Amino acid sequence: MTGERPIVVAADETVLDEILRVAAVAGCEFDRAPDLTAARAHWARAPLVVLDEEAARLSPVLPRRGGILLVCKGSPGTTTWEHAFRVGVERVISLPDEESELASAFADIVETPAEEAGLVLAVVGGRGGAGASVFAATLALAADRDPGGALLVDCDPLGGGLDLLLGLEKTPGPRWSEVRLSGRVSVPALAAALPQRRHRGGSLPVLACGREGEGPAVESLSAVLSAGRRAGRTVICDLPRTLGDAAAEAVAVADLVVLVVPVEFRACMAAKQVLRALSELTARLGVVACGRSRVGASPIRTAGLLGPPLLASMAPERGLPTSIERGEFPTKPSGPLATAAADVLAVARREARAAAR
Repeated sequence: MTGERPIVVAADETVLDEILRVAAVAGCEFDRAPDLTAARAHWARAPLVVLDEEAARLSPVLPRRGGILLVCKGSPGTTTWEHAFRVGVERVISLPDEESELASAFADIVETPAEEAGLVLAVVGGRGGAGASVFAATLALAADRDPGGALLVDCDPLGGGLDLLLGLEKTPGPRWSEVRLSGRVSVPALAAALPQRRHRGGSLPVLACGREGEGPAVESLSAVLSAGRRAGRTVICDLPRTLGDAAAEAVAVADLVVLVVPVEFRACMAAKQVLRALSELTARLGVVACGRSRVGASPIRTAGLLGPPLLASMAPERGLPTSIERGEFPTKPSGPLATAAADVLAVARREARAAAR
């Protein structure tokens, strides 16, 4: 044992399996001791000690210390509390009801909060085919070049999959149909498991909806967004125009919701319907106007018809549809898409810093 990892002492195999599973989700490695006598040498230095009832019952007299958890199946009984008091347990955790508490304890060991909290940005199209998914992916690639990195999250189960858009459809890794999370999540562990799109600035993890199965559950998405913010990552959510429970959760917690709207009158009318639902959940809204109007309407007028401020405008990007059809998502450092993404990120960061003062 290293003395730098948590110590787990559990004789009950069922409880041990649950501890193993929760620790794996949190991305926390630990040392296992057969009993507390064997753990004595590292007792004071271990950042966390996790016991089951049997270990607590047979515990020798050891120096008092903080950070001792006792994990039990179901509600603790009188004898459980007696053993906990004798050992100096800081908290008794009942499984499965308090699994998130155990996950949080493990996550605190491996992941301290970032100096500056990450951002959550949501992107939604004002109408079908507006290019919201393309913009969300571009935004995530731009944000991933920052020191904190980014995470691209697909919240539209009917969108065809962001992995397909980015040419990752054959890359191994979990999609939403295989992900069920709650409580504290380790972002490094999650990111390492996900498909990643390589680019000049690094490698962007993508949590996509598959071609089969459902999209994210509310609890799972909430856990990922909280973890990303805590880790200092910029989390970009690609949302459907019709908000389900999970997408509504993303809107409610987002630092900024970006509505991508073509510079067309009909697109504005469609976007008003989307905006009505968004406005019930948040006031942190902005518009990105895209394309060119055939009748000379301006991006400023488009935003004016809708209400939220104009964050950026972008002309059509040459060769974009052909590149996407070929599975060659553009990663140009310049051009209308990249410039608009940089403008939106700058606004989001400025407003987040102002809110933090």
